[in-house]
Amino acid sequence: MSSTIAPAPARGSAGTGPGQAPSSDRGFFGHPRGLATLFFTEMWERFSYYGLRPLLVLFMAAALSEGGFGFSRDQASAIVGIYGFSVYLASLPGGWVADRLLGLQRAIFLGACLITSGHLAIGLSGLAGPGAGKIPFFLGLVLIVLGTGLLKPNISAIVGDLYPEGGARRDAGFSIFYMGINFGAFFGQLITGILGEKVGWHWGFGAAGIGMFFGLVVFWLTRGKTLRGIGTEPTRNPDPAVQAKQERIGKLAVFGGLGLVALVFALAASGALTIDAQVVGRSMVNITLAMVVAFFAFVFVAGKLSSDEKKRVGVIFVLFLFAIVFWGAFEQAPTSLNLFARDFTDRNLGGFEIPATWFQSVNSFFVIALAPVFAALWVSMARSGRELSSPGKFAVGLALAGVGFALMIVAANRVVASGGTALVSPWWLVGSYFFQTVGELCLSPVGLSSMTKLSPRKYVGQMMGIWFTASALGNLIGGLVGGHVDPEKLDQMPQLFTATTIYLFVAAGVLLLMVIPIRKMMATTSKTA
Repeated sequence: MSSTIAPAPARGSAGTGPGQAPSSDRGFFGHPRGLATLFFTEMWERFSYYGLRPLLVLFMAAALSEGGFGFSRDQASAIVGIYGFSVYLASLPGGWVADRLLGLQRAIFLGACLITSGHLAIGLSGLAGPGAGKIPFFLGLVLIVLGTGLLKPNISAIVGDLYPEGGARRDAGFSIFYMGINFGAFFGQLITGILGEKVGWHWGFGAAGIGMFFGLVVFWLTRGKTLRGIGTEPTRNPDPAVQAKQERIGKLAVFGGLGLVALVFALAASGALTIDAQVVGRSMVNITLAMVVAFFAFVFVAGKLSSDEKKRVGVIFVLFLFAIVFWGAFEQAPTSLNLFARDFTDRNLGGFEIPATWFQSVNSFFVIALAPVFAALWVSMARSGRELSSPGKFAVGLALAGVGFALMIVAANRVVASGGTALVSPWWLVGSYFFQTVGELCLSPVGLSSMTKLSPRKYVGQMMGIWFTASALGNLIGGLVGGHVDPEKLDQMPQLFTATTIYLFVAAGVLLLMVIPIRKMMATTSKTA
């Protein structure tokens, strides 16, 4: 999935001390027992997140008579994009709150409580009817965003703190943790999909919430024995006066931000503020890009970097831009490709109609099956002296995703040629997801690794935030264009897939032309970084 995690550096007082789990602990398949706590907590959290996400656009676009909200497809898809964008971006303040105010464990526990409450609100919103039900529904989405921002970055940080010695064992621990993410995503979409589409929307929403509740219980019951104090305290300044001032400022910022969110929500719920999701989404793209450009300009001008460091930061900026192109295509999965599965795919298998959301699990299945293969492939190519550079792998990933969307052009044109009456084979979607997943495995882990290798030491955390901002923008862009798959506007569908394919192939070609100059700029870090 796109929620690839990065090995996090150990965090001062949040991850060290006499109570820390010893690196010799091998109680969980040769790894610290704390990894089991974090594995299952994250597995259930991803079960809930990916279980809910594909249902959202189908539910909001469904007619009132079908139990949905009756939103237009472009509005429903844009809302899903804004939701995904907000989840990723919330990780930035969420990590800061854990570091400065709560500590990692409290942040994770509070995040799990908020996520569970959010799913509960969404699950019960159906009892209020399609009118009044919108308030608890969107309140639930807000709570999930806030909770995920607290849980997601900090649970990854504790995984890193389990391995103070670093090295290959730490990398293996993160690989196991990443498998938990994909197991949760795979089964979450299967279970919530069949309940949501076959029984009732809110049964699917409720199942996602039960999954997160299981994760909350696992963390609550086992953290004391397995984590042994890791991440229980925030990072503190040795000067009590400075520490007190930082806490005051931090609390003011947190409560001010929450107050602003509450105000906007109250105005929208009361009808005093009308929100056009497409307009809001496009504004968020422009504002975020402007902020990122301003950040890089500041780093270049006032960051006190050496000439070599500036070159490497320049490479990060280039990779960031190409990552947005990739994720903007890849994150059409819960919107345009999900709607295509629902309306234009033959899902009948021996008399059983496959839920449209089940196709969302194909990516997770391929990641689980292929991730070890690609890990071995990169090692083998490096040993034989044929390793691709980071921009080379990026270009391959973009091109493979382009192949996946090229398949969808053919499928979409068959639907259009029939006037919208034909249902195409499900293998078109499966093939598209296969190439997209292979592209993801070429690009996503490499991107994370490149951020840690290329970032100047004092900007590592912020550059990781920049990388996840690319994923956030990809979610937003995927949502803004995803509504173009519509039985009432058939001509838009092949146009969308054609434009996506062209963007991916052009980006791959441009990046290939830049490989040699980029490698020269990266040469000061590693010959094959």
